Amino acid sequence: MLSAVLMLAGGVLLLIGCIMFIVNAFKVSVVWGLGVILLAPIGLVFLFKNWRENKTSFLLRLAGLVLVVVGALIGRAVATP
Repeated sequence: MLSAVLMLAGGVLLLIGCIMFIVNAFKVSVVWGLGVILLAPIGLVFLFKNWRENKTSFLLRLAGLVLVVVGALIGRAVATP
């Protein structure tokens, strides 16, 4: 049960962070927004180029990823006999 809650919370944080990142990219320009959506390397360039605006979305995605991984590891440890 705990693993499912952790994974769900992590998924929500990942989704919020991704939406924030895409919105920030579209605020700068449509080209950045489309680049972030379609090409992963462009997203990294945009992240580092506009770090101050994107720090929160990055940290949300990082925290979400940690929660998902921890939840998956807990679930795997419980399921293994």
